[in-house]
Amino acid sequence: MSEQLGLFGEVEDQEAKKPVTAVSGPRVQYFDLETQKSAEEVGGWGNIHKMGLAVGVIWDSLDREFFTYEEKDALQLVEKLRTADLVVGFNVIGFDYTVLQPYSDFDLQEINTFDMLIDVKKNLGFRLSLNHLAQHTLNAKKSADGLVSLKWYKEGKINKIIQYCRQDVEITRDLYLFGEKHGFVRYQSRSGNPLELKVDWKTANLT
Repeated sequence: MSEQLGLFGEVEDQEAKKPVTAVSGPRVQYFDLETQKSAEEVGGWGNIHKMGLAVGVIWDSLDREFFTYEEKDALQLVEKLRTADLVVGFNVIGFDYTVLQPYSDFDLQEINTFDMLIDVKKNLGFRLSLNHLAQHTLNAKKSADGLVSLKWYKEGKINKIIQYCRQDVEITRDLYLFGEKHGFVRYQSRSGNPLELKVDWKTANLT
C-alpha cells in the first residue's frame, strides 16, 4: 500500500483515493476543533486559551476532503486555515480560534472568517446551538457532546474524537450550504413552534 503524508496533515492511502473532479471557485474551509480540557479544568471560560488542542478537522471545498490534525500538527492546521478564501465555523471566532491561538504567532483574527453563531445571535438577539439548528434544519444531530470528547481524550481514544469532530464539521458545512441555498435556517421557539430565520449566507459576498 502506497502511503504518503499530505502537505497538511494525515496520512492518506494514495492508491485507494478515488479521482476527484477539479472544483473551481473560492476555497471555503469548514472548521471545528475539540479540546483537551474543560472550562472547569482551566479555571473558567475566561481561560479558553488554556484548554489545549485535542483534534482539529477541516473540510476543504476545493480539495473535497477532510484534513485532520492533532496537537503536534497545530502549526500545519494554522497554515492550512491561512490558505482559505473563507473559513466557516460555529462559534469559531470566540472559541476555536482562542483555543488555537497559543500555538501560532500569526493572528488568527486576520483570516477571513464567517461565524454562523455570531450571525444568528445578531439576527435573533440570542444564541442557538449548532445541534438545535441542525436538528430543525437538517433533521440531523450530533452523535456526542464536548464532555464525552473530553472523556475520550483522557482515555486516549483519539480516533473517536476525530470521528465526532468530523461529524460536527459535516453538520457545520451542511447547515451553511442549506442557508446559502435557501436563504433561511429553521429553529424552534421555547413554546415548541417551528420557525424560520432568514439568513444571507452567500459565499460570493463573504469572500
